[in-house]
Amino acid sequence: MSWIEITLLWGGWLLLVGVGLVGLVLNLFGLPGIWLIVLGTILYGVSSGWGEYVGWTSALTLLGIGIAAELIEFLAGAAGSRKFGGSKRGMIGAVVGGLVGGIAGTPIFPVVGTIVGSILGSFVGAFLVESGVLERSSKSSAKVGIGAALGRALGIVIKSAFGAAMLLIAAIAALPVDHIQTADPSTQPAIPTDPQPASSPNEMPAKEPLVEPAPEPIKEPAAPDTTSTPAH
Repeated sequence: MSWIEITLLWGGWLLLVGVGLVGLVLNLFGLPGIWLIVLGTILYGVSSGWGEYVGWTSALTLLGIGIAAELIEFLAGAAGSRKFGGSKRGMIGAVVGGLVGGIAGTPIFPVVGTIVGSILGSFVGAFLVESGVLERSSKSSAKVGIGAALGRALGIVIKSAFGAAMLLIAAIAALPVDHIQTADPSTQPAIPTDPQPASSPNEMPAKEPLVEPAPEPIKEPAAPDTTSTPAH
């Protein structure tokens, strides 16, 4: 893997984490920020090669967690409003009020102002619908508003926790670390223990020393036979 590919993978991973953080902030406004995490993870998987880092397992896991988070948030908000006698219109007012309050509170104090503004906006939205549209008493409308605010707060906590878990799963699944490979010693060329210097093409081969043959021993002439044969 080239350095260009590695740089692109890490850049895409950092972009995915940044998109996930934006999604967590959008959750505070009541917007579907967790689906931004799912979309960013799928796009990263397609761009980096489906199944190489992000595949069906990661995508389906995030999809399931996202659906569960949406259901729990809706049930928490509905339970808070219904428990205090709220109507369906009051629930819609709480949702709209929470969105407006989150937007209004963000410039005052980012994140914290978003959360507080969203909760207060849910209370105001539910109260105005119950008292102004349905013409209920201020006391009953206030109770519905309190229930909507509590449900909104609980929904924010639960959905943010789910979103953080989704971002962690996406970041771990997409982490491009497999380009770090350990060299296999068996594939490395063998290094000679006593390398011989390469001879230059102009260098004459060394002559072996001449070994003179040993001189042969000088044979002395045989002594004459002094014994004579007696005459008969």
